[in-house]
Amino acid sequence: MAYIHHKTPVLTIRAGTEAMAHIRQHGLQPQDIDIIPGAAGGPKGIGLCGLDQAIFADFLLRAPTQANSPLTCFGASIGSWRFAAIAAHGGIEGPKRLAELYTNMEFSKKDKVADVTRRCHDMLQQLLDGKIESLVNHPWMQLVIVVVKSRHIFASDHVIPLGLALAGVFGSNMLSRRANRLFMQRGFAYSHPQHNPLPLHDTQEFFTHHLPLNTDNAMHLLMASAAIPAVMSAVRDIPLAPSGSYRDGGLLDYHLDLPYNSKGLILYPHFSDRIIPGWFDKSLRWRKANAQNHRRTVLISPSPEYLASLPLGRLPDRSDFARFVHNDSARKKSWQQSIAESQRLGDEFLELIEKDQINDNIVLF
Repeated sequence: MAYIHHKTPVLTIRAGTEAMAHIRQHGLQPQDIDIIPGAAGGPKGIGLCGLDQAIFADFLLRAPTQANSPLTCFGASIGSWRFAAIAAHGGIEGPKRLAELYTNMEFSKKDKVADVTRRCHDMLQQLLDGKIESLVNHPWMQLVIVVVKSRHIFASDHVIPLGLALAGVFGSNMLSRRANRLFMQRGFAYSHPQHNPLPLHDTQEFFTHHLPLNTDNAMHLLMASAAIPAVMSAVRDIPLAPSGSYRDGGLLDYHLDLPYNSKGLILYPHFSDRIIPGWFDKSLRWRKANAQNHRRTVLISPSPEYLASLPLGRLPDRSDFARFVHNDSARKKSWQQSIAESQRLGDEFLELIEKDQINDNIVLF
């Protein structure tokens, strides 16, 4: 008797209503993609290395008018570093370089905030390696670095006021996401904001700064976008930005639940099949993404079966630095295996495209 063997899928693909209708009629075409979000999430981002390589070094380059169709990439925290690496070094080398540098970082229990900040700054310098001009003036990718501008006592790095601020944010956010306005303002940093409006509808749910991105402030802004409170120092005195303290963009926009104004489709390579609005919403199961924002979104994430097959049963996580604090070699080995396995994510995505099987594997949000 012959047996039919079905390959276990490594991807979960979800789509908003308009994206689903578009793909049913036209398939998923690279020329239709005009926005790509990159979520905050620390090392989880490097667990998508193979998927990023497939999208940026293969799929998107198949568009016949790709060079004439600007692609807007919104990145918060590791999301902004992923896109900066790709813009600086290309779709193959960029993700690979970021994954290697992040994996090889080492911390100890004795490290203070200043030590962590310095090591991350050194890593970012190695990541960009003199290629800042490429990410600021990329020919077809518009990088948007998402940050928050801290308000009142949240602007301080001193233990007591910062602790009180974090408690205040956590408590008030449970009542209403809008309460974050007491502590944070949103910031979008991108090239030539005065002449180059972003593909977004009204963002005034939170006061929003549109900050110019150039070669003088790109390092500052990328550091700010990843500056987790009490882990890294806030970034101050950013050139061309209003004075103040700037922090991790994921605090307010963890998974980038933004009011997108896409003329095509939003392709979202994500480490989760759930879009969580803000960092403080992680434990609030009732706090969901706005479905209107994602009508044109195609969300691609690792399947539960794929995650279960990884060394730790999940993607790399920032908690691994503490878990393996006395055994960095074990952490690095686990992460390297997860990064290598991520090639399966990219391979399956490209196979679904080439065989025109996206329709058979997509479900509605």
